[in-house]
Amino acid sequence: MTVDDFVKLLDAVTKLIAVLSWPVLIGFVLVRFGPAMNEFFASLGEFTFKGGGFEASAKRKQAAAAAALVAADAARTDSEATPLSSARSAREAAEVVADVVTPRLLRKASRATVLWVDDRPENNRYERQSLEALGVTFVFARSTDEALEKIGAQRFDAIISDMGRPPDARAGFTLLEQLRAAKDATPYVIYAGSNALEHQAEARRQGALGSTNRASELFEYVLSALRIAS
Repeated sequence: MTVDDFVKLLDAVTKLIAVLSWPVLIGFVLVRFGPAMNEFFASLGEFTFKGGGFEASAKRKQAAAAAALVAADAARTDSEATPLSSARSAREAAEVVADVVTPRLLRKASRATVLWVDDRPENNRYERQSLEALGVTFVFARSTDEALEKIGAQRFDAIISDMGRPPDARAGFTLLEQLRAAKDATPYVIYAGSNALEHQAEARRQGALGSTNRASELFEYVLSALRIAS
């Protein structure tokens, strides 16, 4: 299953939820998409029905967030995922979402605005969608200077930055240093190609929440920032 197929599946399932009962929906998914998706949807839990309709808003958001995290993982590994690894990623994504997404956090997410600094924002669309599914709004900057301009004009609940932006190979740290020097304590996460322990340690020493190249960890870092926000 390709990333595009996964996204099409999510769109189809979202539309089907509005007209089908849960048993019919799960039957469709299992017959059409096989055992890898069985594990994914089984891990999301059951929807609760009420009268002629159902209370599914939170579960729908969890499903959308988990699906986007799996798509992000597949995209960053050049779509080399096997059915087994896809099922494993799906289970892990669903567990992460179930662990951190609470009604209180959904309320905070719906009011949150995050600045994402990256010279190639199109590379992060699935990661972004995982948080947008919870109501997070994004503002984008392609350079350190643009980021500083937007930070000066608006308050953000968190900042995500890549590492290298031409001509600065350490642009993620450069922006972080400037913010901390200006006494700006906005929660800061580096999302880059490396997940080396030394890079994680350096990011924390400089005042970031963390550094990662995994979509699920980025998701957790951002929601952690929202939990501690006033």
